[in-house]
Amino acid sequence: MRRYLSKLIHGPVGFNPSNSFPLNCEMGSYCAARRTNRQASFSGNNEYATRAFATTSCASLSEDQPKDNPVSDMLVDSFGRLHTYLRISLTERCNLRCQYCMPADGVELTPSPQLLTKTEILRCANLFVSSGVNKIRLTGGEPTIRKDIEDICLELSNLKGLKTLSMTTNGIALARKLPKLKECGLNSVNISLDTLVPAKFEFMTRRKGHEKVMDAINASIDLGFNPVKVNCVVMRGFNDDEICDFVELTREKPIDIRFIEFMPFDGNVWNVKKLVPYSEMLDKVMKRFTSLKRVQDHPTDTAKNFTIDGHEGRVSFITSMTEHFCAGCNRLRLLADGNFKVCLFGPSEISLRDPLRRGAEDDELKEIIGAAVKRKKASHAGMFDIAKTANRPMIHIGG
Repeated sequence: MRRYLSKLIHGPVGFNPSNSFPLNCEMGSYCAARRTNRQASFSGNNEYATRAFATTSCASLSEDQPKDNPVSDMLVDSFGRLHTYLRISLTERCNLRCQYCMPADGVELTPSPQLLTKTEILRCANLFVSSGVNKIRLTGGEPTIRKDIEDICLELSNLKGLKTLSMTTNGIALARKLPKLKECGLNSVNISLDTLVPAKFEFMTRRKGHEKVMDAINASIDLGFNPVKVNCVVMRGFNDDEICDFVELTREKPIDIRFIEFMPFDGNVWNVKKLVPYSEMLDKVMKRFTSLKRVQDHPTDTAKNFTIDGHEGRVSFITSMTEHFCAGCNRLRLLADGNFKVCLFGPSEISLRDPLRRGAEDDELKEIIGAAVKRKKASHAGMFDIAKTANRPMIHIGG
C-alpha cells in the first residue's frame, strides 16, 4: 500500500510536458493542472466525482501581473511563478497546544531578542510590497497575542500596492480585538476550528475555548467580513464524522469552510492512517449535499472551491497531500525569527534578520531574497518523503 501511494503522490507537478494534461495556454503562462484522476485511488466510489470535478486552470503571467506594483524579477522563480503573496509569522507563541501543530511537551521557542521587531517586520514587508507582493497574511503561533498587532496592521495596510491584509488565527482572543484590527486595515480572516464538539476541542487543543472561537466567527460575520474562512484539519477517527456538520454552517452564514488534509510536521506524529484524502471528504459532502458545484478557481488558489444551492457560504478543500497545487504557488514565508522560506514543506531557510541587523541595504536584501526564490523547486516531495524530511514544527513556521 505504501509503495502504491508513494508512486501515486510523488508525480511531478506539471512542468514536465510528458506528465501534464494538454493545455491551450499562451506562451509565458503557468498552468495548474487539477489531476483529479488521482482521487479514485483513495476511494472506490467516486468515479463520478472524479469526472465531474476534474478541472484545469490557466492564467498567464501578464494576467497575474499587478498593475500598481509590477512584480520585480526578485519574486519570479525559475519556473515563471510570480510570488505576490507573503505570509508573515509574528510570533512563535500560542495560547493553544493543538496536537497537529506541536508535540505534547511543547516546543523550544526562539529567544525574544532573536525575533523580528516591529520595525524589522515593516521594513521587510515594505521591501516585498514595493517589489510586487499585493497580499500579506499574518500568522503565528497566534498573531493576536502580539501586543503591537494593531500597530503592525495599521502600518502594513498603508503600504502602497498592498490589496489584501489577512490573518490566520485560532480565534481565542479575536472577538474583542477584531473591531480595532478592522479599523487598522485588516480585511480578511481565517479562523481555525477543527471540531464543533467542545470536549473534542479541549482534547485536540489541550485547552478550553471552543465558545470563544464560535464567538469569534460570529463577530467576524457581524463586522462584515465576507467570507469568514474557517480552517478545519480533518483527521480520521477524530473529526471526519463532523464534515457534513461543518458544511451546515455555510447554509445561512457567509462562511467558507475549508477542509484541510492532515499534513506532516516535526512533532505532530503524522500517520497516513490519520489522513482523510480529498476524494473521501468530497464523497461525503456530495452524498448529503447533492447540489454541490465546483466553481472556477484562480490558478494560485490553494483550495478547490464549491458552492451549494441555497447556501450563503461555500465549501473548500485544501489538498496538499493527495493533489498538490505547486504549479500555481505564489506564496513566500517570513518566519518570526527572520528566516525566509520559499516552500512550506521545504527544509531550506535563509536569514533576513542577520543581514538586516548588520546594516544591509535594500539591494543586498533583494539579492538574498531573489536567489532563494530562484532555488524554489517545481513541487514539494510526496507525502511520505515530506514525513521523513526534517522540518520545523508548524508553530515555528507559521500557520
